[in-house]
Amino acid sequence: MSKPLIIGSVAYTPNVVTIWEGIREYFGDGPAEMDFVLYSNYGRQVDALLAGEIDIAWNTNLAWVRTVAQTGGECRALAQRDTDTVFQTIFVARTGSALGGLEGLKGRRLALGSKDSAQAAILPVHYLHEAGLGDDDVELLRINSDVGKHGDTGRSELDALRAVMDDKADAAALGINTWEAIGRDELMPGAFEVFWESPTYSHCNFTALPTLSDERAAPWVEKLLAMDFDNPAHRPILEMEGLRQWVLPKMDGYASLFDAVKEQGISPRW
Repeated sequence: MSKPLIIGSVAYTPNVVTIWEGIREYFGDGPAEMDFVLYSNYGRQVDALLAGEIDIAWNTNLAWVRTVAQTGGECRALAQRDTDTVFQTIFVARTGSALGGLEGLKGRRLALGSKDSAQAAILPVHYLHEAGLGDDDVELLRINSDVGKHGDTGRSELDALRAVMDDKADAAALGINTWEAIGRDELMPGAFEVFWESPTYSHCNFTALPTLSDERAAPWVEKLLAMDFDNPAHRPILEMEGLRQWVLPKMDGYASLFDAVKEQGISPRW
């Protein structure tokens, strides 16, 4: 009998334990038994994957990019959430600000989330540069209130919204999930409006090294993809993890982050 696959995940909120206990139970009645290990941050999780302490890491997009860099591309993405294939960064300002697009930020102040958040810090700077705005054109207020979690908690993004409310910034960049889940009316209903949305890109994925054989990985991925939102036993776990369906990864969705990491000289290690 083969030993269980060990999956790594970062404990960015207490319900991560509930989610992974539910997923472990789901996998317990099939050929792809698994267990999980929780980490305090993505640096430790990626180190554990590279050291062979876990078989699969539930990585953010930045953790994926850094794993690719540290392995010379010798890693693979196994699956991701349907919501991970259509992730976006949005720029918001106080309602009525009439910024009209990224060009309207010239000479203004933009609040960013944690420096290791792809959606709320790294990609926003990339989008500014694509719009022709240099480092001297926009004053960046960086709020590093949950470093290590890659913005998973949404805390730094809410802090960025508060900075706009407190007139410390004219606009804020945040991930679409934070905006839709807790940001839209968190501080004051109707206080903010979106003035720019990014193209879609890919976010989290399950990352494995070549040392994980197809014979072990394939049954696990097949079982994962079979989770059914219409099944009352599966739905609570899927809802807590923010998806309706697990899907195969959309790899071209990581191109913008690879470009941003290279342009900004972000280290492949922590």
